[in-house]
Amino acid sequence: MGSSDFLNGDAAGITASTEHTADVLVIGGGPAGAWAAISAAARGARVVLADKGYCGTSGATAPSGTGLWHVPRDTAAREKAKASRFTMGGFLAEHAWMDRVLEQTWLNVEQLTEWGYPFPVDEHGSLRRTSLQGPEYMRLMRKQVKQAGVRILDHSPVLELLVDDHGAISGASGVNRQTGDTWLARVGSVVIASGGCAFLSRALGCNVLTGDGYLMAAEAGAQLSGMEFSNAYGLGPAFSSVTKSLFYNWATFYDKDRQPIEGAGSSRGRSVIARTLQTAPVFACLDRADAQIQAWMRTAQPNFFVSFDRLGINPFTDHFPVSLRLEGTVRGTGGLRVVNDQCATTVSGLYAAGDAATRELICGAFTGGGSHNAAWAMSSGFWSGAGAADHARDARSSHRRTLLRAGGAGLAGRGLQPYDSQAVIAAVQAEVLPYQRNWSRDADALDDSLGRLDRLWEQVRDSGPARTPQDAVRAREAAAMLATSRWMYRSALQRTETRGMSRRSDHPGVDPLQQYRLLSGGLDEVWTTTDRVDNPASSLTRHTEAVPA
Repeated sequence: MGSSDFLNGDAAGITASTEHTADVLVIGGGPAGAWAAISAAARGARVVLADKGYCGTSGATAPSGTGLWHVPRDTAAREKAKASRFTMGGFLAEHAWMDRVLEQTWLNVEQLTEWGYPFPVDEHGSLRRTSLQGPEYMRLMRKQVKQAGVRILDHSPVLELLVDDHGAISGASGVNRQTGDTWLARVGSVVIASGGCAFLSRALGCNVLTGDGYLMAAEAGAQLSGMEFSNAYGLGPAFSSVTKSLFYNWATFYDKDRQPIEGAGSSRGRSVIARTLQTAPVFACLDRADAQIQAWMRTAQPNFFVSFDRLGINPFTDHFPVSLRLEGTVRGTGGLRVVNDQCATTVSGLYAAGDAATRELICGAFTGGGSHNAAWAMSSGFWSGAGAADHARDARSSHRRTLLRAGGAGLAGRGLQPYDSQAVIAAVQAEVLPYQRNWSRDADALDDSLGRLDRLWEQVRDSGPARTPQDAVRAREAAAMLATSRWMYRSALQRTETRGMSRRSDHPGVDPLQQYRLLSGGLDEVWTTTDRVDNPASSLTRHTEAVPA
């Protein structure tokens, strides 16, 4: 049966060019997906990993360096590390989860050391393990995934999840982007590790991160949490996709007349820059970095300088224009809600890890940036893989279970003509990329955007399915971006305060009565509700596990 027959087939007659039978399917090949695959395989599970790109080179981590929330096993040091993030995050993080992540990250880094990751050595001969270089890290992780016996499907985006008669996950279907062939996986459980949503803003490594996992999970009935904490913007040169912002701690920011912009270099400088950019250009110069710091920068983040060198710009002496690129939930904290210590979602057999899952549990309402998100990817990936493997033991008859299609927009619809994916993407970007609408929000602007986004969703649902599997990939990305924008703006409308990175110009203060999480979900009708923060340290069983050798 041809590819178009697969896309248009009914629930009872799903076919594909290639079929895989396994215990666990991991969707996404970044750090969270790699750790999940290794962990599941160590539990004895047969594992398939499907990546939209090439596992080891695609995603936000692979092309650049990242900090790592790696804190010694010292009670005072860990309490201090938790305290600063707890306050910044508006008291929505949970101590027990922070403890678990700190310990699991420590164990995983020990394993990385044994695997041969080249951590640098300080002047005392000790390994510096508070950062990772993406290319080396992900090259090593791909090697370990393969050594664990995992089948890797590169360039093979998942289009939809498959469920059984009871709504439990029973598989997924996708397409090979290079050949156009379709594939199907019959499995006992799925780990969503497909990253967050950066709305195709061209931030480095983020153009494969379009919220696909959110959409697939929501279609199966999963819930999301913290989607109001989704307006993370990365600072970078206007002519470059690199949004690593550490080096701007040594920058001075200037207006077009070369006058310093007051407050732009302070702790609230990003807000000053965002406000200024709405009406005028902003320039930066790394003129506060001495020769020693400059040399360190070149070593720590070499790709930061590529575009400067290509254009003949010296960032330490020349003024260069900067911009803010929306990184959405990639550097935000919202994502799929997890309901136990193995990162299970509310759907049987479905697990979430990394940026695809909410990071509120350790970051609360403030961006996880690189370090906390990197630690969460390691830890949640490890736990979700183990949980998915354990669940799959009870579904070893997965090859005999019913496969029902869960996918909607772009794969099924009420009409005959498919929607214009590029037009949908452009319409969503018009609502979420501008600083005026998304950096700081207000009720009128949110209502205005939601009116257009809701109407756009109706048009998408009234359209027909994509005609080819390749077209379906972009159609699903467009639908995922649209769905994500509606969850995040509906949640932002409900949070009538300013907490962490959720800024409301019409509610500039913190409301102590809103110290709760906001859950969201639904597709045709988006809903929100509140969820309490569980903060007695004894409320969650604390345990970590050794990483498999």
